[in-house]
Amino acid sequence: MQVSVESVGNLERRVILSLPAGDIDDQVGGRLREIARTVRIKGFRPGKVPAKVVEQRFGGQVRAEILDGLLRKGMDQAVRENELRIAGAPEISQSDEAAEGELKYVAAIELVPDFGELDMAKLEVVRHTAEVTDEDIERMLGNLRQQRASWTKVERAAKAGDLANLETASTIDGQRMPAEGVEKTSTVLGSGGMYPEVESAIVGMQPGEDKTIDVTLPADWHMPQFAGKTVTSTFKLVDLAEQVLPEVDAAFIRSFGVKSGDLEQFKSEIRSNLQRELKGALMNRLRREVGEQLVEAYKDVELPPRVVENEANALLANATEQARRQGQQVGAGVDAFREAARKRVLVALLVAEVARRNELRLDPARLNETMQLIASTYEQPQQVIDLYRNDPQLMQGLQNRVMEEQVIDWIAERATHTEQALSFQEAIGQ
Repeated sequence: MQVSVESVGNLERRVILSLPAGDIDDQVGGRLREIARTVRIKGFRPGKVPAKVVEQRFGGQVRAEILDGLLRKGMDQAVRENELRIAGAPEISQSDEAAEGELKYVAAIELVPDFGELDMAKLEVVRHTAEVTDEDIERMLGNLRQQRASWTKVERAAKAGDLANLETASTIDGQRMPAEGVEKTSTVLGSGGMYPEVESAIVGMQPGEDKTIDVTLPADWHMPQFAGKTVTSTFKLVDLAEQVLPEVDAAFIRSFGVKSGDLEQFKSEIRSNLQRELKGALMNRLRREVGEQLVEAYKDVELPPRVVENEANALLANATEQARRQGQQVGAGVDAFREAARKRVLVALLVAEVARRNELRLDPARLNETMQLIASTYEQPQQVIDLYRNDPQLMQGLQNRVMEEQVIDWIAERATHTEQALSFQEAIGQ
């Protein structure tokens, strides 16, 4: 195999890979003969499958695998001999300029930029701190009671916190909605599920009572023809229910997986979960803080254009998918994501460069801790852990994330930094 490298820009290179077609044919033939000796195909005795049948069945796959291996070997040679540091994945295409008996491929690659001196001391980083308090544990305990709450019908005046089942009909510009009958809806009074004027009017009503009020719709109402107009709505309070919170007894505690039913053990586990959540939230804050500082310090560095473009397209695709799930559409094109893409690529390349220059390695203990944190947010943590351990792609993504966090910590420790204390609620608010 002949390998050559051409420069087509500051960070762009073309790797030309020339392979004798005969060598590939020989390797493919040899591999197919090996397969023929052991393969089992219905209608043929083992070792007696005709070569043509084997080639028809496996020839394409074998050729692709051998060619891929040769191209990888050629790329490794190009990188090693030319001391290339590649950013992003190469784009390999077959060339139509090959000589007779030759296969030629061209790999378009982009290089990691030269960042010069990496002086982390010039960064000014705010490092946030927080701790889990007894009040945070009691608040979470209250939230868990809310999750397991039940509703009991009551015959009294409605008040905040009640679940109100309603029948409604409205008129606006002489148009009745719905055109016939009533619309059934439910809301927890005080939750903000309806306009404040409506909730205020319902408070004090008795089950079976009707009330009519006027409400002015906001200027950004989802039906533009009615935006800013006054709607006359009639509400009937069909029935009313009040929330009943469960007692924090042994049965309640066991329902969350604490087999002993002991309150103190339950609170201890809540504390551990909140501490893991807090650690993740503080790391997210630190990642953002360090990222912003790196972007500002190295904003003039030239970046590989195709890597940035691919990242912008990925951001657009993610935004489009998220909007689709919400029944919306993304109004912007890829141009709207290029600046964010540039920042993400810059930070990612800088983090990788810091790790390389300082020979930082993945900490297995930190990897396991992060995996446990992720798993703890699911009802079956062990299943999540097993999923990561059995899926190389998932595990690789997790390893990349943890390595990034290690480097972020390393940078923050060497930066000029100040600490800012936050409450638990402030810290997880992001």
